[in-house]
Amino acid sequence: MSEPVSGPPFEQPADFEFTAENLERAKAHIAKYPPGRQASAVLPLLDLAQRQSGGWLPRAAMDRVAAILDMAPIRVYEVSTFYTMFNLRPVGRYLLQACTTTPCWLRGSEAVVAACKRKLGIGIGETTADGLFTLIEVECLGGCVNAPILQVNDDFYEDLDGAATERLLDALKSGTVPPKGSATGRGGSAPFKGKTALTEPPDAAVAAGWTRNPPGAEKQGEKEDAG
Repeated sequence: MSEPVSGPPFEQPADFEFTAENLERAKAHIAKYPPGRQASAVLPLLDLAQRQSGGWLPRAAMDRVAAILDMAPIRVYEVSTFYTMFNLRPVGRYLLQACTTTPCWLRGSEAVVAACKRKLGIGIGETTADGLFTLIEVECLGGCVNAPILQVNDDFYEDLDGAATERLLDALKSGTVPPKGSATGRGGSAPFKGKTALTEPPDAAVAAGWTRNPPGAEKQGEKEDAG
């Protein structure tokens, strides 16, 4: 479970309405479910409301979702408070989600968290005074092979260390969003130190005669058995 965002008291907006574009998106999500089952669309509608509200869910937005889906408001509150991707108070423009679960920890997530604290002058669950960054600690983000991971809003920044994290934060402060992915430049989940196996294309492997089952192996075996 993520560390909750803390901070000073804030004002809840008095009302909430989806924009025309988001209302059409909401209707499209609701249409995916049979009549009477519209409550199944609660998660995507809450996500729409959070994005429209600048990254957090005001109570008025939850009430509006409840009305659209014909749900008791308390049922929507239950969903919003259970799933950690929903923020019930304002967050910074860049929501930094630092994974500290075992794979990321083993690969140096402590240095990533320390760089965020040092560079931004905030702790876990806090937001910078300029409203630009919020830092939270989260459980596994599912990118273990490229650990350690720092999720910034919807994007994964991978293979980080302290220095790379500071460079990332500097870029974001300047208004530049760096390309997401590995800080070391490796693609996908490629081996960190390069290939250690299958270093030749399959046709070269066959020509070299070291494949497990080269062409004609079955017939050769049959000849040997017959002999």
